[in-house]
Amino acid sequence: MSETSLAPETVEEYARWFRALADPTRIRIMRFLSGRTDPVPVGEIVVHLGLNQSTVSHHLKILHTARFLTRRRAGASMRYAVNPRCVTEFPSAADILLGAPIRSCQEPGSS
Repeated sequence: MSETSLAPETVEEYARWFRALADPTRIRIMRFLSGRTDPVPVGEIVVHLGLNQSTVSHHLKILHTARFLTRRRAGASMRYAVNPRCVTEFPSAADILLGAPIRSCQEPGSS
């Protein structure tokens, strides 16, 4: 495989990531959660966004399926947090799509 091509599975994964972020509400959710150190209950996200719970839950499901978010049950509610792996993997994906060498995401600090 040449340095400018990507494996079909990688292309599909990147497409899922970009589709997951292709909505203003999901970007707002990611931004809100990125500033939190602990997982946040759905109700707090609903209040912050000013949207109904079913709408927020729909967007959270999409972000979780794309692995941008982690979730855990806490009593009767779910709590969501930014998946720490996406903080490093997604920017690398964007860099690769914009022409950085594929090897750039293998080791931090290497070019």
